Amino acid sequence: MQHSPETLVKLFNQTFINTYNTELICCEEEPIYRPTDKQHPHHRIIFAHGFFASALHEISHWCVAGKERRLLEDFGYWYEPDGRSEERQAEFEQVEVKPQALEWIFSQSANFEFHFSADNIALNNQPSEPFKQAVYQQVKRYIEHGLPKRAQMWSNTLIHHYRPGKVLSLKEFNL
Repeated sequence: MQHSPETLVKLFNQTFINTYNTELICCEEEPIYRPTDKQHPHHRIIFAHGFFASALHEISHWCVAGKERRLLEDFGYWYEPDGRSEERQAEFEQVEVKPQALEWIFSQSANFEFHFSADNIALNNQPSEPFKQAVYQQVKRYIEHGLPKRAQMWSNTLIHHYRPGKVLSLKEFNL
């Protein structure tokens, strides 16, 4: 099955515009989350360049963000561009565990290949082994104990579209 950004936009917006006043928007240079403002009646998850993986990743951040953070641009997170030191990279990896665990689950839900992201070319763009293990352990917790509400809604939507009738199993997640 084709993995088009247009399909993700359609599925997301059908699922979340009315329930969470949030829409998915494709194809800007950089991904960003923007809350409603005078010109925009919906919160906006904007993903980069039409990349399917970028959309899944940005949606995962939205699923992690609480109600108050969803009122802040980019959820109020700090972002340091490429060139982070090893210490700052470790901080980055720490806050990326839950979003990347959800992204992995969403990828599996859509029959789409997941790739860990270190988002730092300066350090050879390779995620650390402890980071990969932490993400896997978080996936395991989510599969065994359940996903947050919005994440479950999104996973269900993806499963229904991309792999109808096939529930997720921990056996699908391998390091």
